[in-house]
Amino acid sequence: MPVIVFYTSVSGNIEVKKHQQKIIDILESKKIPHTLVDISQNSDDKDLMRKIAGNPTALPPQICNEDVYCGDYAAFEMAVEAEELELFLKL
Repeated sequence: MPVIVFYTSVSGNIEVKKHQQKIIDILESKKIPHTLVDISQNSDDKDLMRKIAGNPTALPPQICNEDVYCGDYAAFEMAVEAEELELFLKL
């Protein structure tokens, strides 16, 4: 099952950019296959991200495994720290 990272390529918030990049870097370093979905390019993707997250105001980055919600950056970071990334990503 592919891991999907919803992100935005258009953000003035440096923290959002750092969080997105950290997620991508960790997934790549651990060779975890993933797909990036840029919500700034298509409002349907933003709507899908919010539907999967179950939060009508969710902001990127958000992570899911196909249509199963995994969590946001804070949850991702906690999973990495606890060495439970594969469990978090539902792999």
